[in-house]
Amino acid sequence: MTPPKLEPLDESTFETVLCVAAHPDDLEYGLAAAVDRWVRAGKTVTYLLVTRGEAGIGTMPPGQAGPLREQEERDGAARVGVEVVEFLEGFADGVVEHGLPLRRAIAREIRRRRPDLLVTITYADSFRGGAVNQADHRAVGLAVVDARADAGNRWVFPELVDEGHEPWRVARVLIGADPEPTHFVDVSDHFDAAVASLSAHKQYLSALGPDYPEPSELLGQILGGAVDDVGVRHSVAGRLIG
Repeated sequence: MTPPKLEPLDESTFETVLCVAAHPDDLEYGLAAAVDRWVRAGKTVTYLLVTRGEAGIGTMPPGQAGPLREQEERDGAARVGVEVVEFLEGFADGVVEHGLPLRRAIAREIRRRRPDLLVTITYADSFRGGAVNQADHRAVGLAVVDARADAGNRWVFPELVDEGHEPWRVARVLIGADPEPTHFVDVSDHFDAAVASLSAHKQYLSALGPDYPEPSELLGQILGGAVDDVGVRHSVAGRLIG
């Protein structure tokens, strides 16, 4: 069966973007290239990480790895012009569960930031290409979609209204690395920025071993591997809900 032709994302419909992911480095595996394009176009992009990735370095205890990975995320975000990087409290790397606490925490940030577009990682069982998706990614991706609806409903989490965060309806969600993408962003002029952003996670990447691909090689595969010929050198593909 021939996959549907991907459509270019209409970037005229948003000026503010909230990117939500489970761990430091999640956004750097491709999506940061689109972020660089948007920031350079004058759009406001904010990062929200659910955990600090403290369980992600097998040779380093969580108390040491968490602060290190938090700083690497801030450094990587800065490479693509993102100045605001925030981390939720109360969620542990590797054991994030989809449920009301996570939905509430994300809805709070949506109401506070009031983005036009939400960006997250797929909650499908597998990524585009067939690799099995990790549990935290699945929990967070689904919670983002749910929190989008929660944030626009006054009667869901009304305590957030008491905190001064009025309901806010996000028009669309772009789900990166989804196995059934619908849209793409041309990031041909933003490849080097994406490589720099991923390269900022130096200690995390080094812990993956000498056989792990270099950032330029890995991103060349990810950003050059759209399921449909979209006629550009590098692209970010995702499924658009809206």
